[in-house]
Amino acid sequence: MIKVLVVDDEASIVKLLQFNLEKSGFQVVTAFDGRQALDMVKSEQPDFIILDLMLPKMDGMDVCKTLRQERINTPILMLTAKDDELDKILGLELGADDYLTKPFSPREVVARVKAILRRIQSTPEAATAPEDVVLQFGDIRIYPEKYEVFCKDAKIELTPKEFELLNYLASHQGRVLTRDQLLNAVWNYDFIGDSRIVDVHVSHLREKLEEDTKNPRYIKTVRGLGYKLEG
Repeated sequence: MIKVLVVDDEASIVKLLQFNLEKSGFQVVTAFDGRQALDMVKSEQPDFIILDLMLPKMDGMDVCKTLRQERINTPILMLTAKDDELDKILGLELGADDYLTKPFSPREVVARVKAILRRIQSTPEAATAPEDVVLQFGDIRIYPEKYEVFCKDAKIELTPKEFELLNYLASHQGRVLTRDQLLNAVWNYDFIGDSRIVDVHVSHLREKLEEDTKNPRYIKTVRGLGYKLEG
């Protein structure tokens, strides 16, 4: 059974999410502040984290940042009461996989959790590939079945969503992919007018893979269209 950690300081929201997640077959553990959330991640080792932005003791941004610094790449869905693009972008930049603005539908939360897990557990390219398939471009090697990426002999730590985006780009090497195509393929649902989520994740990948992020060798921007990956 997939274990989900729900972190929110509002007991009513925690109870609502716990009810709907358990109804959908998930095991749920809960935390009500940032420090407790970090402790629960280590003790419970959840498969997924739903993380509120505004938390006592340590806010959601710092929790997310701490987890990623410790190389804990558990997928994170961030909840925020602020309809502020800067908060959303900052959350993604710190390593969150997705976000929802309150108020939200519990069904949408469950749908997003399932969508992210589905992509992590079985991307189309990885699901049909033999275990020894390697995608390579330049000095970068991708092992789809293992969810691993290497630059020369050094392992590159990516979040699940960063990996999925890179894997998709590499599987369509040389092709121009629009932001809408990437949203649909990697996030599995529409972000209406919110293609910045793609730009943020591309920026992350460049920081981790490129020697010069201003003049990238691998992930090229095609002005007015989207991105393409070159060897």
